[in-house]
Amino acid sequence: MRISATVLLAAAAATLTSATRSSKRGLVFVPSEKHPTDNQIWVGGNSDLTWYYNYQVAPSPAYSNRTQSEFEFVPMLWSPTTTFLSQVKSMISGGRNITHILTYNEPDGTSSTGGSNVQPAVAAANWISQVEPLRKLGVKTGAPAVTGSPSGFTWLQMFFDACHSQGTNCTADFFPVHWYGNFEGLASHVGQVAGTYQNKSIWITEYALNNQSLSDTQSFYNTSAEYFDRISYIGRYSYFGSFRSDVSNVGPNAAMLTQKGQLTDIGSWYLGGAATNNIPSPSSFGVKVVPGIGAMVVAFVAELCVL
Repeated sequence: MRISATVLLAAAAATLTSATRSSKRGLVFVPSEKHPTDNQIWVGGNSDLTWYYNYQVAPSPAYSNRTQSEFEFVPMLWSPTTTFLSQVKSMISGGRNITHILTYNEPDGTSSTGGSNVQPAVAAANWISQVEPLRKLGVKTGAPAVTGSPSGFTWLQMFFDACHSQGTNCTADFFPVHWYGNFEGLASHVGQVAGTYQNKSIWITEYALNNQSLSDTQSFYNTSAEYFDRISYIGRYSYFGSFRSDVSNVGPNAAMLTQKGQLTDIGSWYLGGAATNNIPSPSSFGVKVVPGIGAMVVAFVAELCVL
């Protein structure tokens, strides 16, 4: 029997005040230059988060004094470069225990939509020189983090084909997923990735329900968190919302902080706490939506420092 997302969301609504904790949860770090104290909320004594990434190869200054066992940093190869390998090796030799890396943020997207805009053949050649050697050091590698659109699957297939033509498999240990839209679409997309790349772990490294009502957004959060924690092949997940509601480019209700820097219900739940009843204010940023992909966000804001 097929259970609709509406039924699942309704069931989740009954548990909105229940706090849950999970070792899978991490932080998509979006630093706040205007409110630097916000950066420490995610590593406070009540935080349940165990790891983070910042779209860069080096740890963020806000957390540079934290060891990997305290708050694991996962470097990212944003786009082709000749220095990624040496930088990661330098961190390892310097005592930082790098165990996982992420690669190529939305390479099938353009720079104007937050993507790294990399041709598959170029990415394959760069992977061979900058990523493949790290696997020999025991580092687990994430496949390119494509968008949740059909072009993402096409790009990945072209990438692996290009790797084969250059004499290597470009082995990925896990597959990152990005999704902006409803839970039914998210679950379907995750299932498609799992079916295409079988026996591989999946990381949900960006996800949110953007520009929807507060109740729908909260229900989406609870349903998706329960789903991620329950599915064994989902290794980690990181919610996109570590910023204040008035600068959110995914809508105010998806943000984990209010306009005053207080944890919203979603923010507190994500850290493993109880509901706060802090209501987020409207955002001053517009969001462009791609038809046919649910409500997938393609407009990244430079002020959010994701580039």
